[in-house]
Amino acid sequence: MSILIYLIPISLLLGGIGLAAFFWAIKSKQFDDPEGNAARILLDDEEP
Repeated sequence: MSILIYLIPISLLLGGIGLAAFFWAIKSKQFDDPEGNAARILLDDEEP
C-alpha cells in the first residue's frame, strides 16, 4: 500500500500534463477545421 504514495501523485502529474497539452492544442488552433479533412477524403481531385 505504500506504493500508492508514489503512484497517485505521478498519475495526477501525468494527467495534468495531458490536460495542459490538450489546452495548448486548442489555444494554438490545432482543431480549426475538423470537418475539412473528413470531407476532403471523399472528393475526387482527378477530372476525367
